[in-house]
Parts: sequence; C-alpha cells; structure tokens
Amino acid sequence: MLPFKLHQDRLFSSDPTQRSIARQLYAQVAGLPIISPHGHTDPAWFADNMPFANATELLLVPDHYVFRMLYSQGISLDTLGIPRRDGSRHNVDPRAAWRAFAQNFHLFRGTPSCMWLNHVFHDVFGLRIRLEARTADMYYDHITAALGRPEFRPRALFERFRIEVLATTESPIDSLQHHAAMRASGWDGRVITAYRPDVVIDPEHEQFSSALQRFGEITGEDVYSWTGYLRAHRQRRAFFAAAGATSTDHGHPTAATADLSAAEAARLFERVVRGKASSEDAELFRAQMLTEMAAMSMDDGLVMQLHPGCFRNHNRQLFERYGRDKGADLPLRTDYVHALKPLLDRFGNEPDFKLIVFTLDESSYSRELAPMAGHYPSLYLGPAWWFHDAPEGMWRFREWTLSSAGFCNTVGFNDDTRAFLSIPARHDVARRVDCAFLAKLVAEHRLEEDEAAELAVELAYNLPKRAYKL
Repeated sequence: MLPFKLHQDRLFSSDPTQRSIARQLYAQVAGLPIISPHGHTDPAWFADNMPFANATELLLVPDHYVFRMLYSQGISLDTLGIPRRDGSRHNVDPRAAWRAFAQNFHLFRGTPSCMWLNHVFHDVFGLRIRLEARTADMYYDHITAALGRPEFRPRALFERFRIEVLATTESPIDSLQHHAAMRASGWDGRVITAYRPDVVIDPEHEQFSSALQRFGEITGEDVYSWTGYLRAHRQRRAFFAAAGATSTDHGHPTAATADLSAAEAARLFERVVRGKASSEDAELFRAQMLTEMAAMSMDDGLVMQLHPGCFRNHNRQLFERYGRDKGADLPLRTDYVHALKPLLDRFGNEPDFKLIVFTLDESSYSRELAPMAGHYPSLYLGPAWWFHDAPEGMWRFREWTLSSAGFCNTVGFNDDTRAFLSIPARHDVARRVDCAFLAKLVAEHRLEEDEAAELAVELAYNLPKRAYKL
C-alpha cells in the first residue's frame, strides 16, 4: 500500500521566489469562509440532515465528472449504480460499484477530479494511503463508517467547511419545500436557491409542455397567453426571492438575445405553446426570454447568470436510458458580441443590472468577453467553468482576461457542483491558482505585495459576495 499526502505547495510555481510569495498570499486566504453562489447540491440534504448512505452514493453516483471518465473507458453506468431515467437502478452492490471505481482510479491521474477527490479523502476523511484496487474495501468501510457519525451529517459538514452561503438551483415549478424546512428548523446555515427557468423557457426541452402546465397550476395564471406567462414568471421570481434567492440562472445552447416588440413576441409565443414552433422559433424564443428576464431583473434586483454554449445530452442512447446530466454534454463555439447586443442595447449601461456570463469557449475570453466586460457596467465574467475549472483553465482565464477586464470585472470563483464534499477542495484549488498567478505578477514587479494581498482576498471572498448581492 502506498502512502498518500497533499503537498503544502501544490499548484505553486517551482520558481522559489514566486513560490515564497504565493505561500504568503495563500496564508491570508486559506481560512476565509466559502462563498458558494452557484451550484447544484440537493437542498434536501440540509433540510433533513440525514446521514449520507455510503461512499458510493455520496462520492460516485452524483458526480458526472467522475463517472463520465469511467464510461469513456467502457464501464457501464449500470455497473456504477447510476439511476436510470425511469427511476430504476441496476441491482448492483454499492461496494462493488466502489471497487470498480477504485480499480480504475488511475484514469484520473493529473485531472482536477483527482485533485478534488484526494482533497476529500485526505482532509475530510483523514486517509493516508492511496486509493487503488487493494485499498478499495478499506476506503469504502472507512468512509461509510464515518458517514454514520454526527460530525459527518450535512449540516455539520457545512459548518466544518466554513461555508458562509451556499446557493442551490431549482426550476420555477419546484415547491422549495426543503428551503422552507431549513428556515423552519432554526438552523442558521445559509442555504439559498436560484431561479433556473429553462424547463419553461426552452420549447425544445423534453418536459416543456408538462412543466408549462404545472407552471400555470402553481401560479394561477393563464400561462398560454403571453401576458399571463410573463406574470407567472414575475410571481415565481418573487417567491424565489422570498426564499433567499439573489440570482437567476439560464443554461441556453447559445448566448443569443432578442428584443422583439410586444406584438411580435406574442405571436412567437402563440406558435410555441401550440407546438408549431420551428427550431428557429425555439432559438428566437429563448433569445427573447433572456431579454425579458433581464427586464425583470431590473425590477426585482436578481442577478442574472448565463451559462451558454453547451450541446447537452450529446449521447442519444445514454440520454434515452439515463436522462440528463450524465456526462455527455460537450462545449460549443459561442458568439457573444453579436448575440448579446440586443440585450445590452437595452440594459448594458444600467449599473444596477448585473449579468454574469460564463463560457465553455475559451477562445472568446480575450476576443469577446473580456473586452465586453471591460466596457459595459452591467456585464461581469463568470469564472472558468465546467470543462475549464482545472488549474490550467483557471490560469488561462486570468491570463486571457486580465488585460481587458482587470480583476474587478470578474466575480471570484464558484464551484457549480453537485458533489458537496468537493466544495472546499474546489475553492482551495481556485485560491491556490489565484495566489500563484498574483505571485508571478509580484515577482515580475507588476504588482506590489500589498496590492496582491488585497486582490487575493477580493478574489476569494469579496468579489463573489458583492457580485451576487450576498
């Protein structure tokens, strides 16, 4: 069995001068509370505060970063116990699924998933030997036994991780019952929601028709008329804000926005609800709804997030069997300069409106997004996202956006994860990369050390807190 430890200088430069500066900067931010303003953890965990079942259910089943790699090497999702689209599951022993994971842990060498998992194993569970086939059962038993103890229940871990605020993401037809239960319980952990209306905005979503019907039932509005549909959104946004939401989130295939007249929008909506919309109509409707959501943000103050440029559920067979979010999403080239112009023509100069834009198209950072964020008062850059939240992607993000956008037109880091225990690991990686980047600027005499120290705190804590009105 091989020993296992996390090196204190991981992700810092091998250059001794830069490494020394990075150590000093990191010491000032390592213990700061975590601001997690966007993610996909399950609010039921914190509402019910029940023990996590076992190592497999906690660390493997919810994490598409992990099982997509295993699937790429021919390991079926049934073997790993991943739930199917109809709610059924292959009858697999969770220990056997964990063994399959451990036997193939070498596939993750050098990846961010390996860094995050090793951080969890080392710092959360105190393990000091490496995960491999020989240690699979020991790991499974150790982690599963720990999860049965009070200090490993969701609320205790939330407090141990020094999470100041954690945002989940729910659809407009969610009852938010778990958020209500948390508030009623008297627990002072701050878990808030975010308004994610894709299911009732995207006519090409497989649940659009049923979700739209439920949308009308919940709100009591005629959601098959354009004005009633918009009123329903306003009503649900207010409901979400009352439950703590400070932001909305929009996951569209492109960044397209539109600014149709009320009459044009109504005619387009009529085609959508009658099932007569073409693919071009669907794209135009999504584009118009981004501008409508921006208009509503001007009224209710919710920060708007846009996560475009992903071909979701690319693997048709996998989607039909297992449903969404099973590791088959792929980045797309994305235009922002032309796509966002209709929305920015209306709201780009409004200092009280905040639009945080993410991208999976790194080529757009220096060419489009950084220059735009460096000009429009309302536009901010979200951090390196999804396929790019690796150390290399975080570094490229800083290199390619600094000259046009600076630091303060970015919003710090958010983890955007379903894997609860990886949250401190992901934030630690972001803090280390930012400290290493700032240390290089200091070593090159582009920053003074006191300026770098201020920036390190801004990036780790203050920027996300301000950007998301937290």
